[in-house]
Formats: sequence, C-alpha cells, structure tokens
Amino acid sequence: MHTYTATVSWSRGEQAFTDGKYSRAHRWRFDGGVDVPASSSPLVVRPPLSDEAAVDPEEAFVAALSSCHMLFFIDFARRAGFRIDRYEDQAEGVMAEDAEGRTAITVVTLRPAIAFSGERLPTAEEIDALHHKSHEACFIANSVRSEVRIEPRD
Repeated sequence: MHTYTATVSWSRGEQAFTDGKYSRAHRWRFDGGVDVPASSSPLVVRPPLSDEAAVDPEEAFVAALSSCHMLFFIDFARRAGFRIDRYEDQAEGVMAEDAEGRTAITVVTLRPAIAFSGERLPTAEEIDALHHKSHEACFIANSVRSEVRIEPRD
C-alpha cells in the first residue's frame, strides 16, 4: 500500500467571507515541491471570485486520468518493442448530472496522438490492445466511477 499526499491551502485574507464574495483561489503543494495555483472552475464560480489562470479540480481530474493512461501506454509499448517519439493527449471531461441526479464528471474522453518510429511499427490492432491494457492498469481509472473512453487520433 502507498499513500499519496497533497497539501491544499486557502486563506481568507481581508475578505469578509460571510457575504459569499471571497476568492476561491488556493494552492496545491505536492511532496516533490511543486506549488500549483488552483481555484474553483470559472464555470462554477464566476471571476473575479475564481482564478481563470489556475488549475481547477475538474481539469486536474481529467489530467490525472490522461497522465496515468499515458504513463502505462508508453511503458507497455516499450515492453512490446515499439519506440514512441511523442505522445500528446487532448483529453476532455464532461460535467453533467449522473444517474443519481448529482453533478459529476460523467465521461472523460482521451484523444491521444502518438508518433512511433523505428523498424517495428504497431498495427492498429496492437495500438488498440495497448490502450485497452493501459486503461485496465491505470490506477486513476480504476479509482473512479466515470466512464473513461479512449479515442486515439492521428
């Protein structure tokens, strides 16, 4: 068993707070020393009470799924004898009402574009198998209720 941590901090500052007009901007700090500006989504809380330039939890959720899938994919591809030069995913999450009537990220679609090189290039079937294996192995995908779709793009 492993434990992963993040420190999430927010401070009221000089804001009244009780009037509801307070900034949702906050910080995420990770054990490696990275400090990330975070905020509620500007689609959920309008600026200036949210910070459009900061990462919001919904974006982070989509990025975590994409990153986890990518890390497994590139390792499984390497083990299968394929060489990857570039992997770029334009991942997208959709927030909607779930079956229980709650707001949730209901679908995450991964759209990776992968550049292979070398003497041995994978077939479409081998790429599909690598995506399936990566999705099955992804810790983050195994941890959520959302449907996660893989839609490779050229």
